[in-house]
Amino acid sequence: MRSSDLASILAEERKIFPDPWPKSAFEDHLEQADWGGLVALSDGKIAGYACWMVVADEGHLTNIAVSEAHRRKSVARHLLEAILVVTRDKSCEFILLEVRPSNEGAIAFYRKHGFDLLYRRPSYYHNPVEDALVMVKYFD
Repeated sequence: MRSSDLASILAEERKIFPDPWPKSAFEDHLEQADWGGLVALSDGKIAGYACWMVVADEGHLTNIAVSEAHRRKSVARHLLEAILVVTRDKSCEFILLEVRPSNEGAIAFYRKHGFDLLYRRPSYYHNPVEDALVMVKYFD
């Protein structure tokens, strides 16, 4: 992910999420040493993107999204697998993420890739207000 990608990413972010990240959140991921972002391209255009951060020995999947036209084509799987490699390589013992309980497709996707429910965080999301399920995947 590069700063030149942000206009396209922000447009997709607004289409996909009811509470999209602001530009500053993506900029932070580009500027911080233990934060990062990846993009998946199709015909030179962004098909999906994902962001991560490392805090101590913890990896965090902070954002992942795939444009509607590229869903069900393994884009999310490839992005997730790349982030798992990055966080493992940074000596993380596990990776965490938050997901809306209403996002059953995402929950099934994460379970398929070895994530388990850790706990529920009340009123984490704001538009609309909804809890977050915090999920974890431990590295061997």
